[in-house]
Amino acid sequence: MPFLPENIFLKIISGELPSKKVYETDQILAFHDITPKAKTHILIIPKVELKTAKEVNLENTELFGQLFLAAKIIAEQEGLDGYKLHMNVDEAGGQVVPHVHLHLLSADYKSNL
Repeated sequence: MPFLPENIFLKIISGELPSKKVYETDQILAFHDITPKAKTHILIIPKVELKTAKEVNLENTELFGQLFLAAKIIAEQEGLDGYKLHMNVDEAGGQVVPHVHLHLLSADYKSNL
């Protein structure tokens, strides 16, 4: 599936598009997915523009770690005992929005992995 023609997450970060926020720091924003694939489906994104996880490097590894820390905190907030974390990387990997994002999904999510 090809990338969307624009990065809608930048519009969510700026407040131009609404979202149902569940967590926010200076560097991270998390909100409910508008097309959930599980009872709980939350997207966790960095507030800086990074197109794919292929952009991880020594200078931004802490930011990527913050995505996973946010997932842990949100899962506790949401009362999830077990959960799944999923990240698609690039168009060939199924990524649709051209902005790094981590999916936090409740255990009822069924994937074909």
